[in-house]
Amino acid sequence: MDRIPSSEITDRRFYLNRRAFMASALAAAGGAVVTGGRAHAQEPAAHGRKLMTVRGPLSGKEPPNPWEHLTTYNNFYEFGTRKSDPARNAPKFRPRQPWTVAIEGECSKRGEITLEDVMKGETLEDRVYRHRCVEGWSMVIPWVGFPLANLIKRCAPTSKAAFVEFTTLHDVGQMPGQRSDVLEWPYVEGLRMDEALHPLTILALGLYGEVLPNQNGAPLRLVVPWKYGFKGIKSIVKIRFMEKQPVSSWQRQWAAAYGFYANVNPTVAHPDWSQATEARLPSFFKNTKTLLFNGYGEEVASLYSSLDLRKNY
Repeated sequence: MDRIPSSEITDRRFYLNRRAFMASALAAAGGAVVTGGRAHAQEPAAHGRKLMTVRGPLSGKEPPNPWEHLTTYNNFYEFGTRKSDPARNAPKFRPRQPWTVAIEGECSKRGEITLEDVMKGETLEDRVYRHRCVEGWSMVIPWVGFPLANLIKRCAPTSKAAFVEFTTLHDVGQMPGQRSDVLEWPYVEGLRMDEALHPLTILALGLYGEVLPNQNGAPLRLVVPWKYGFKGIKSIVKIRFMEKQPVSSWQRQWAAAYGFYANVNPTVAHPDWSQATEARLPSFFKNTKTLLFNGYGEEVASLYSSLDLRKNY
């Protein structure tokens, strides 16, 4: 498959979406946006069911972006490539009931488990994490979830399990973006086992103390805060333990731009632009210095002490 032109996946679309996003941000503050001489109020994002949570010990202290930012400016190509597409298209999505996750590969506890099984015995934590996208924008998000390591241990991986692969639901009827050839579907991502077991890595079921909205990856998604956002696979239906490194969707699409590791690194540029600075939304000015490992270096740098981060981007 031909690679996606950079003008279609990065700065150009990022620029064209800023007006819609700023409209949402202003409306969230109680304002209206004047366009073409007329005032238009942005409908607030619908809120979901509350979750019982505790404060996560690894949570950051930065003020999170508002609910309206987090739920109206999203990357979720299953619902469209523009940042506004998921908020418009995902509300029609009806996650199957019961939601099941297939556990496969190098583990002793293979089989299909329900979302209730995934959550069994878990205490949901509020965790405020920085979120950095490869396009150059960032947010601070108050996720609700639990350590992925807890589920992995319950699956009893074998000694051959060096990697974990995740797969998103493939449902062309409900996910209109999957009708396009922008990527090969279903979406696939992966982690090295020590990354998956790290306490910062969580399975998220909500944000802001509420059930995860569809456009943010309902009902179950991955959050790895020191990596670029495309590693955070959404609507997970399969977890497979593997001996060899899996090939992720964006790696397959354009390996020179989207490496398997995807660690946030200001010294490794995307082929079409620098990653040295970022725009902390709602600002669209890239005047914030990008931090190595997205600022989580103290916690995760030891995972890569023997790895060349420029070759293994």
